[in-house]
Amino acid sequence: MIGAAFALWQTSALADQVCATDDTGSEICLEQPASRVAALSPGATELVWAAGAGEKVVAVVSYSDYPEAALDVPSVGSHTRMDLERLVELAPDLVIGWVTGNPPEQLEAIRDLGVPVFSIEPRTFEGVSDTIERLSTLAGTEGEGFAEAERFRQGIAELAQQYETAEPVPVFYQVWDEPLMTVNDEHLIGKVITLCGGANVFGDLDRLVPRISAESVIGANPEAILAGGMGEENRHWLTRWEAFPGIAATARDNLYFIPPSLVQRPTPRLLQGSRLFCQKLDDARAKR
Repeated sequence: MIGAAFALWQTSALADQVCATDDTGSEICLEQPASRVAALSPGATELVWAAGAGEKVVAVVSYSDYPEAALDVPSVGSHTRMDLERLVELAPDLVIGWVTGNPPEQLEAIRDLGVPVFSIEPRTFEGVSDTIERLSTLAGTEGEGFAEAERFRQGIAELAQQYETAEPVPVFYQVWDEPLMTVNDEHLIGKVITLCGGANVFGDLDRLVPRISAESVIGANPEAILAGGMGEENRHWLTRWEAFPGIAATARDNLYFIPPSLVQRPTPRLLQGSRLFCQKLDDARAKR
């Protein structure tokens, strides 16, 4: 009788657990949905809000500026240098880490304190939706989270259908200025280029974010150049290309600014950024 009762209690306890597998392949299980969440990257902050758990966020890192409510949440430093003492004071019961952005030793120190760490790094459109769903599972906000994930999923599908037969536009996307950097086809921004019917002139390079030279851009002769710049309304990175009228993008005035947070964070706003990206390539096509 006692054994049966214990087995029943154990089954009930396990049923109350919430579990999800993170992007390192680790399964994270919580005895109950998280109620105090720390997000250790601006993208993670946005994704937790998208999952319907924004009110549960008790700690963020610098540049966590969206949604606006995130600005009122205590910061525990930057994504590369966290104040662990301050983090402990805020008593999170779940930490959302960034696989390649947070120092592994700091994430391990958090685990050593007994706080579960769920590490994420979406690298595909479906990965964004899937991450929102997994976060909502851990936070107990599945209704809102799954609805937002599906909204993003459907929006990307509609764009894919719209641009399935679009005429290719050779594109250079500038992700950084000094040193000059771009993305390859495996990068999520590279997937935005492909989605919109663009042909990434550096898509075949091995590294996700390769360093390149201005000479290589000139040699690739892109028909459109898109850049994010530093800040949401600063297009000064594009001015350097105005000095090279031999580049097709410059000759046709196809130098386009894209607010960086719309395409450089793997969050639902990527749908808005993708729509804007596609519009810029449509503009380039219209100038042929």
